[in-house]
Amino acid sequence: MSEARSRSFEDPLRWIPRIADKLNSLWLCCTYPFASVSPDVSIHRSCELRRAVAKHIKIGRSVVIHDDARLDIPLVPIHDDPMIILDENCVIGRRVTIVAATKIHIQRNVLFGPSALVMDHLPTFGDPTIPIYRQGLTKGGTITIEEGCWIGFGAAIVCDEGELVIGRHSVIGANSLVTRSVPPFSVVAGNPGKIVKQYDPSREKWVLGPVAPAAGARPDVVTCTKY
Repeated sequence: MSEARSRSFEDPLRWIPRIADKLNSLWLCCTYPFASVSPDVSIHRSCELRRAVAKHIKIGRSVVIHDDARLDIPLVPIHDDPMIILDENCVIGRRVTIVAATKIHIQRNVLFGPSALVMDHLPTFGDPTIPIYRQGLTKGGTITIEEGCWIGFGAAIVCDEGELVIGRHSVIGANSLVTRSVPPFSVVAGNPGKIVKQYDPSREKWVLGPVAPAAGARPDVVTCTKY
């Protein structure tokens, strides 16, 4: 059955929240001072998105942000550079949290499952005599999730300093914790996350375990510290 025909059998009342989401998206595009935003985005009305940080958020064409997602910047900087960038055709699932203190760039065609977390900083806790919430945040790193990745249910991608890159067309399994960079075409699972499958271009097939990098290839681990 085609998608258009299947929609014709839906309960007509299901169009009410869709219309509400469309109106909410138009309202945000027209009134929030985003770094840039495409008018065809879909932002659920329950999404947590503060006007004060909107100028540091860039949203590309056909981005979909589902209900109860959160896009936030904990400390509003004095510069105007984008700190959260969602490229075209990204889908941010239900209850996904993206919090940037430095920069988080999610490239095109990335799909997030529900309840995933992306955070480029951590709270500091060096002084045991002071409550953690009063000790501030780490310096923060940068996170790039390259095009075509799939971030599974409950996965957490965290980098407190340096650079963390999830290579293109990689899969981060459900409830995985990723604190180090991942090469392209990898499947990561577990806590801490480990490569359990990877595409081997020399054999043109997916194989179990990591594939030895070719000469001059980008290393598996870059300068992001452990969580």
